[in-house]
Order: sequence, then structure tokens, then C-alpha cells
Amino acid sequence: MTHTLLRFQKLCTQLSRKFSLSAATMAPTVHKYDYLVLGAGSGGIASVRRAAEFGVNCAVIERGALGGTCVNVGCVPKKVMFNTAMLSEQLHDHADYGFSTSMEMFDWSVIKKARDAYVKRLNGIYGNNLDKSKVEAIRGEARFIDEKLVEVNGEKYTADHILIAVGGHPTIPNIPGAEHAITSDGFFELENLPKKAVVIGAGYIAVELAGILNALGSETHALIRKDQVLRTFDETVSQLLTQEMVSAGIHLHTQTQVSEIAKESSGLLTLSTSKGVIDNVDCVIYAVGREPNTKYLGLDKTGVAMDSRGHVIVDDYQNTNISGIYAVGDVIGKALLTPVAIAAGRRLSHRLFNNESDLKLSYDNIATVVFSHPLVGTVGLTEAEARAKYGADRIKLYTSVFNPMYHAVTQRKVKALSKLVCLLPDEKVLGIHTMGPGCDEAMQGFAVAVKMGATKKDLDQTVAIHPTSAEELVTLR
Repeated sequence: MTHTLLRFQKLCTQLSRKFSLSAATMAPTVHKYDYLVLGAGSGGIASVRRAAEFGVNCAVIERGALGGTCVNVGCVPKKVMFNTAMLSEQLHDHADYGFSTSMEMFDWSVIKKARDAYVKRLNGIYGNNLDKSKVEAIRGEARFIDEKLVEVNGEKYTADHILIAVGGHPTIPNIPGAEHAITSDGFFELENLPKKAVVIGAGYIAVELAGILNALGSETHALIRKDQVLRTFDETVSQLLTQEMVSAGIHLHTQTQVSEIAKESSGLLTLSTSKGVIDNVDCVIYAVGREPNTKYLGLDKTGVAMDSRGHVIVDDYQNTNISGIYAVGDVIGKALLTPVAIAAGRRLSHRLFNNESDLKLSYDNIATVVFSHPLVGTVGLTEAEARAKYGADRIKLYTSVFNPMYHAVTQRKVKALSKLVCLLPDEKVLGIHTMGPGCDEAMQGFAVAVKMGATKKDLDQTVAIHPTSAEELVTLR
């Protein structure tokens, strides 16, 4: 009896150990970090690397190429194509400067190959920088399955602090034949320069792409819903750029909307619009807005609040309504600019991990440049915004529209603009709006002045650099 009881107890112990081991084997491992960032775009990488500098155990999750929109299908490849288009424009001026040149055929494939190779090198640099910072890069699509629990490829990850920095994507309206159109993402996949292209949209992406295609030789049509491009910019900028785009040869279709895109047997496209038909089109590009990449993120499992368009709602410190979950960049739908995402992401890491509890990004007076043809640079309030905020009687304007010296000897003419929006009585500069060659580089310095609260007198007391277009801003009367 005793022997039998001992054997039974031994068997029970063995079974207990077996089932314990089995349960342990079956239980999913949850990888734990101090800081988990969803999205390896500009904002996500900037934030996670800065956190790592403070000794924080970090990981970043990315489903696509490192660097996000900016590096892969945004700022970087766009600027390469802007430079290409600028060279094409300058070729027309060579004879006026005494050079004997011939306009040889442009080879799209050469710059595409060089551009794509440059982007690929940047992807590698981003990866190496994460390694150097000892940040673990997890590849795959992240999805919340609980408030602080994220799943990627069947693996589970958690952290005390989670940053949502998944960015956004361009949209295409739901119309018949919309599948035949591409977005700005698809623009960078084009293997050849379209002979005839239609760009739909009036925002900065639309005017940039239209300017590039037109300068490189495409018959370019721009379709806009209203009468001017860049309608959220200062009215003077909007009006002048619209005029200059037409002067450059872009076929501008105002008050126009597309109802259908049809693909013909030839492979060419025909657009039915509210103003008629545009046919024999090689390429249709939609640039009518962007949506946040939150649809498949599983935020319903977290309780994180979003607006009607799916943007994550945050406070001034990038906090969501859920403690320990934050958001930066395009996903919040505010100031959709790469440097903004970077600045907000870094400040967040300083606040969370370096005891800088009051640090946050000010979203006021953020300078930006539109790489249109001609260039646009702006910072601060528009004339309309200033009047609405302070009253028309307190606003004083200084404006100059002129021909840049570069075009003094050229047959091709492109207007430039310098405009100050000032607040009386001391004429504090509320906004600076510029257009023309060099305004992109000049605006960085003038943005510092506006951020510091400069007045018109401060600009007047600054000795001009002559001869430049930027000197207009310190000599306006």
C-alpha cells in the first residue's frame, strides 16, 4: 500500500512538472521596453534615438522602408527632382548669358537611377544609426491588441511609454476609374517622363509636382477646385504663384472637378471633368490631401481619442488621452512637416527621460518652403490671419513684387515677392512671405527673427546684403 502511494505521488509530481513546462512553453513571450515607437519615419527615429542617448531601453517598429515618407517618397526625392527641373529651366537662360548650348533630350532614367540609389543609401544610414544608438528595429506592421500591448508578426511587445508616429498616406477620391490614377508616391515610381500629365490638387504637393513635370517637358495640366493654388497661404503668394504657373506654360483648369477617368484601348487616359474632356493623357496624379495611418492600428483597443478623420488627438505636450501613449508627426494632422515631427519627437524624449518636464514644441511661427516654380518661403501669420486675430486697423503691410537680378538679362522672366505683415503700433513682424530664387535659404534666417519677436525697425536697422533678393526684406518702405 505504501509502495503504491509513493508511486502515485511520484506520477502526480511528474505530471505536474510536465504540464507546468507545457504551459510555460505555450505562454507567449511579451517583449518589454522602456520606450516603444511605432513608425520609423522622421519623428519616430528622432525621438527614439534621443531617448536612447539617455540610457533608455528602446525599440522602433516599421513596416516599410526606414525614414518614412520624407526619405522615401517625400522631401528627399522631391528635392532631387526640383533640382533637376531647376537645371532644365536654367538651360533656357544660357544663351542670354552668352553660352552656346543645345537642348538635348532629357533622360529621365538617369536621374531616377541616381535618385533611387541616394534614397537607398539613406535607408542604410538610418539603419546603421539605429544600431549605433542601440535601438532595436522591429520590422512589420504594428497593431494594438490592448492598451499597452502591441503585436507584430505574432510577437507581442509592451512598454511603459509608447509613441505613435506612423505618419500618413495620400488619398484618391472614390470616382469611376480612380484606379488609373497615381499619387505622389506613384510619381517616384514612374519609369519615364509622361508626355502629357494631369495633376489634380491646389496644395503644395500638387504645385511642386506640376512645376517639375512642366519644367522637364511634359504637357502639364493642373486641375483645381477654386481659382488659385495654395489657398491656405498668404493671398499675395497665392495670386502671384498662380499667375507664374500659367506664365511658365502650365495649363491651369480652374473651378474644375473630375467625374471619371477612363482608360482607352491605346493605354492613354481620358478625364471627364466639370469643364469638359481632357484626353490622350499618359499620367494622372492626385495630390488632394493625406490621411493618417491609423485605420489598421487597432487604436480602438486602447481608448486613444481620434478626430473624425482618424488623426490622433494630443495636447501641447504630445500626450494622448491615455497615460503613457503619445503621438507626433503627420498622424496628429498638425503642421505636416518633417522638421516639426523631428522637433516634437526630440522634445518629447527630453521631457519623458531627461527630467525636462516643461519642454514642448511651440507650433507658432513655423517656417516652411514650397518647392514650386518659383519657390515660396513663408513664416508666421498670413495677412488674412493677422487681420482676423488683431483687427484690420492694427495691421500694416509692406509688399514688393519685383524682377530678381538673375532675370535682368534673360528673356524668360519670373516675378519675386517680399511681404511683411506687421502689428501696430510698434510694427512687430507677424509674418514674412516671399517668392523667388533663394527665398528657401533666406527664410531660415528670417524665421529666427520672427520667432524672437523682431519689429520692422529691427529689419530696417539691418544692413542689406547687396545685390540679393533677400535685401528687399530689410529695405521695404
